[in-house]
Amino acid sequence: MNRFTTSREGGIVTVTLDHPAKLNVLDREGWDALGAFLEEVGGDGSVRCVVMRGAGGRAFSAGSDIGAFPEQRSTPEQVTRYAAAVERGLKGVYDCPHPTVAVVEGLCVGGGMIITACCDVAVCGESSRFGAPINRLGLTMAYEEMAPLLAACGAGAVLEILLTGELVDARRAREVGLVNRVVPDDEVAAAGERLARNIAGGAPLVNRWHKKFVRRLSDPRPLTEPERAETYEAFRTRDYREGTAAFLEKRTPRFSGE
Repeated sequence: MNRFTTSREGGIVTVTLDHPAKLNVLDREGWDALGAFLEEVGGDGSVRCVVMRGAGGRAFSAGSDIGAFPEQRSTPEQVTRYAAAVERGLKGVYDCPHPTVAVVEGLCVGGGMIITACCDVAVCGESSRFGAPINRLGLTMAYEEMAPLLAACGAGAVLEILLTGELVDARRAREVGLVNRVVPDDEVAAAGERLARNIAGGAPLVNRWHKKFVRRLSDPRPLTEPERAETYEAFRTRDYREGTAAFLEKRTPRFSGE
């Protein structure tokens, strides 16, 4: 069972983790299917923004389905297969070329917190809680799972979360960079929708380039001349001509992604 649903409105694709009875967890098949879906979405140039959210209002996601571990994560072979599925799901979010928005209501722990860290922008409710109390389960967070969390929050915050096993509140999550905006609980869905629409209204090629450039600058290798030149490619696009014309004519631009 995939345990997520998808919908689309215009250029905005919404992925809803949809197993509220178990706080929107994913099993091995769910992680793999999530990655496969986002790989497909990533190749669709008409997409402007991808929204990740949880069903039911009680949780964004509690991550992996621990109840499935005896059947799916017991032997070394099973652990390896499960790790590959989780990695595919997280990479699907992190590597998506389109802007991604996490809309967090309620609990957001384990793999759910890492999905949030994989997104470009995150908004949550005031009562949201984040964490990964896996040292209480006797299991470790793999490098591939930890990397996006480390990139978002830094070593100190990641170790605080992992070593204490404590859940942090929305204010602390914003302080460490896990989320960008905190709003009243009853405004989370609306705030996420506004954020996605705002992003989708921008020039899509520019949004993808900016996402790519920010990620590249986290790599310590020196920039190559072709990489530097790519930052000026926008000036050759139809969207650049449309955007500047719309500004001068005091109207809303109509971007085509070309």
